Amino acid sequence: MNFGATILDAEGLRLSADETALFRDADPFGFILFARNIDNADQVRALCDDMRNAVGRDAPITIDQEGGRVQRLRAPLARDWLPPLDHVARAGDGAERAMYLRYRLIAHELRALGIDSNCAPMVDLARDDTHAFLRNRCYGGDAAQVAALGRAAAQGHLDGGVLPVVKHIPGHGRATLDSHFDLPRVSADHASLSDSDFAAFRALNDLPMGMTAHLVYDAIDSAPATLSPKVMGIIRDEIGFDGLIMTDDLTMKALSGSLPDLARASLAAGCDVALLCNASLADRAAVAEAAGRMSDAAQTRAARALALRQPPAPLDIAAAEADLACLMGGQVYG
Repeated sequence: MNFGATILDAEGLRLSADETALFRDADPFGFILFARNIDNADQVRALCDDMRNAVGRDAPITIDQEGGRVQRLRAPLARDWLPPLDHVARAGDGAERAMYLRYRLIAHELRALGIDSNCAPMVDLARDDTHAFLRNRCYGGDAAQVAALGRAAAQGHLDGGVLPVVKHIPGHGRATLDSHFDLPRVSADHASLSDSDFAAFRALNDLPMGMTAHLVYDAIDSAPATLSPKVMGIIRDEIGFDGLIMTDDLTMKALSGSLPDLARASLAAGCDVALLCNASLADRAAVAEAAGRMSDAAQTRAARALALRQPPAPLDIAAAEADLACLMGGQVYG
């Protein structure tokens, strides 16, 4: 089956008739949830069922549940976590195990609600000048350490039956602007980027899915990474990432142009699917039409990713929480 080359969202707690019709016709590869889509456990499960029933298959449903400031699920549906950077610092030498347990518990919470993908790990490198919108969401500033922590987080997801989406490939940590509102530009030369920012992603190039960064690397191309065939070539060839690549949200202000044009340009650059969030029904329909169907290569990557979506391994919740609390000196949650 050749899926639509999009990942789309819903306006509310259940699908409207118009949304159901759109999703049936567009057949997006998957869906994404936001806080506005979440009320209680039964409602979230019903919405996930709505989405999958609309496309007639077990489509992946993702979410941003990093923990800390960026988590769509909150108590009582999910634990409220420390920001990742604080979590890593508090765990010290036990950080890898602490990150595995953090995301293994998050995966357990997601699967219980019908959600089987998460936009994490985030392996952008933290710097002194990293914009505040991103900095405490990072895991650290050393590429090798961050990659190890990212690997632990990814494995926690996979063991919990949740597909991880590594972001923001090939690296967003040098951005001093918030790409939700502005287009960051990075002046570092290619060699410096390859030795640092790109290195964390190179170590995780076997993960099933990734999300792009909306910023310009001046030494490589004048176009934002999401729209740049040169940057996408680096992701595929130099970094060696052959997983499914989704764009970051095309409605973010870092990108300029019409949404259908952005969808076409991102796919032409080498992205596999266009992620569209917080858009009107008309815009979602227009982007779905512009994106069309996934390429053969994208479909192969999608099938490979979905094959890793396995039933969760058994988990002793109490033991996992106790282990994590010991590693964290008792302060686990925000």
